[in-house]
Amino acid sequence: MTKIDDPLAASAAEPTDYRDPANWLSLPTRQAPGDDDNAQPAAPPVDLFFCYPTAWRARQGQAPLCTLDNSEMRRWADFYLKTRASAFSAPQNIYAPYYRQLDAAWALSQKTLEEGAGLMLDIPYTDVESAFDHYIKHHNNGRPFMLAGHSQGSVVLLGLLCDYLAKNPRIYERMVAAYLIGIPISQDTYAQNPHLRPAERADDLGVIISYNTQTLKVDGPNPLASPTSLLINPISWRTDTEPALASQSLGSVYVHSLSGRMEDLGSIASACIDHTCGVVICDVDREKFSSKAASRAYFPLGVLHENDIPLYYYDLLANAKLRTKTWLAARP
Repeated sequence: MTKIDDPLAASAAEPTDYRDPANWLSLPTRQAPGDDDNAQPAAPPVDLFFCYPTAWRARQGQAPLCTLDNSEMRRWADFYLKTRASAFSAPQNIYAPYYRQLDAAWALSQKTLEEGAGLMLDIPYTDVESAFDHYIKHHNNGRPFMLAGHSQGSVVLLGLLCDYLAKNPRIYERMVAAYLIGIPISQDTYAQNPHLRPAERADDLGVIISYNTQTLKVDGPNPLASPTSLLINPISWRTDTEPALASQSLGSVYVHSLSGRMEDLGSIASACIDHTCGVVICDVDREKFSSKAASRAYFPLGVLHENDIPLYYYDLLANAKLRTKTWLAARP
């Protein structure tokens, strides 16, 4: 695999120590059995392992790989924990590691999307695999779990599914579902990894839920659009081209980037799968919901990547609850 030629290469070879709680964005503490002092409400029976999207960007002259203690990454990782991970789970059972990330613009500047994703499966994936292994061995205690990520976070979780979980089928059997939003997952990926299955309805289990959003009009190529990707409609939970009206949605949120405040917008987002592009078409104000100016160089106006989750926030929340309920009913 291609290695990153930058001043961090030597230190990047050192594995991150996830025994240290400081290397976790979210690490729930659980009451010891029999300890009734200061008893806390019981944690939900299904864990969430979350990987945040790209949370920093390299400035002029900086290496395209950030360190684990990068203050910008840590600040935005917390922002995404509150505004993205919360779409899938209650706060008390979210396990989320800090992990070293690549600059998204640098990764997307590679010759192909696959090459950029491959670089994310080097150092960023190494961290996430190490964190997940530590979580399984020291925190999971045999409970079922969900995976959730967005963008770069989804790339590294896809790596986890194709590698670590393929080698550990007994652990994989406990996965309720994987929400890998904001990346295209091709038919070839599923063919090469026959243990993986794309979601086909609202309550199937052990599946991958994936989609990318854009408006009908886009001012340039969408780097995440791929006609070979398999995706699902996040309102109707169908894989055909039948449109889901905004009135069918459970609701969107608008996330204020300075404060992190989440503003309920009601049912404003529609969803229609376009298989020719491999995206979900969403009829919303593209000026308001497109990726912002700092990302416009690679996500043109009309690409809604930044709001893949907020646009369907309450649909995702309800779906995660449904899949959890279905899992627990099937395995009492």
